Amino acid sequence: MAAIEFRGVTKEFADGTVAVDDLHLEIADGEFMIFVGPSGCGKTTALRMLAGLERPTAGEILIGDMVVNDLDPVDRDIAMVFQNYALYPHMTVRANISFPLETQRVPKAERERRIEEAAALLGLEGLLDRKPRALSGGQRQRVAMGRAIVRHPRCFLMDEPLSNLDAKLRVQMRAELVRLHQRLAVTTLYVTHDQVEAMTLGQRVAVLDHGVVQQVDAPSVLYDRPANLFVASFIGSPAMNFLRVHSDGTSIAFATHRAPLPEAVARSLTRTDGEMILGLRPEHFAVTSSSEEGPTVPATVELTEQLGSEALVYFRLDGVSTETLGAESEAELSGAFVARLDPRVRTGPGQPLELTVDITRAHFFDPADGRSLRSRS
Repeated sequence: MAAIEFRGVTKEFADGTVAVDDLHLEIADGEFMIFVGPSGCGKTTALRMLAGLERPTAGEILIGDMVVNDLDPVDRDIAMVFQNYALYPHMTVRANISFPLETQRVPKAERERRIEEAAALLGLEGLLDRKPRALSGGQRQRVAMGRAIVRHPRCFLMDEPLSNLDAKLRVQMRAELVRLHQRLAVTTLYVTHDQVEAMTLGQRVAVLDHGVVQQVDAPSVLYDRPANLFVASFIGSPAMNFLRVHSDGTSIAFATHRAPLPEAVARSLTRTDGEMILGLRPEHFAVTSSSEEGPTVPATVELTEQLGSEALVYFRLDGVSTETLGAESEAELSGAFVARLDPRVRTGPGQPLELTVDITRAHFFDPADGRSLRSRS
């Protein structure tokens, strides 16, 4: 096992595209690190540079205490798990798992021991003599994991390994990956565009946008204390609601609505007056009752999604529209907010709804540069 470090790593392609820009990041020995972000953010390029499949334009990459910029992939002692499994269709499961050991000329007895050990760990004992075409997608992914495990590498690199699986199987494989990492404790860099995967798998998550790391933190910190508008809008499903407000230090105003700014919130802000962007997660709304505390707003329901354990209610506020932040999905529901409510709430399109807003949990951002105005403490 080994730690990984990116020291000022930049990757610029021949056409001038900067895929990774001055990446500084340390991944601890045995840590499960996630790179997450939209397509084209640079996460896969960073992984490919670590694997030796791309050469950095500038900076250094270290595995353990060794700079590996000039090492061939085979000499970096890493194991990769790909999106498409990359299994040999003419080989059995046993032969697929054994293949990297044969190239390393590991003695046969040791090969068999490692194969049986990996098969037991991954639940493949009864499948070793089958060909990949006779396996399900989840079983093929386990074989790909087994082939990586038997090498006993210093680190695992995983490039969206679950993206070809159906939703139920992805949930199952996520849990298996967590258990596997707990057992093996091998340093792992996992790349995904799926923020749910990022939040459920990673001990720490690095959020990238346009080749730049926006924030690196534990999943709970990313969710509760996003560093800027991009992280706030990317992390969380459904996404955070945004609206432009004006604060006079004691209250915030938007359209015809005004709400008091709690003293505890005001103390947590780096500034308390002027234009701000208010961020509210769907769970920051509740149906108004006499016992609720916080400002109330009248809403008009656009759409209700009953999900069994919760209801997602899309609604509009008179005279108020959300900040789109360039999100493509906002186009269809421009101006609509979403609340996560008790499934017993029965409402439908066009119906009025009185909602309470929990301002104490709200996020505030500078409209000029998108940075969070709430202190990290």
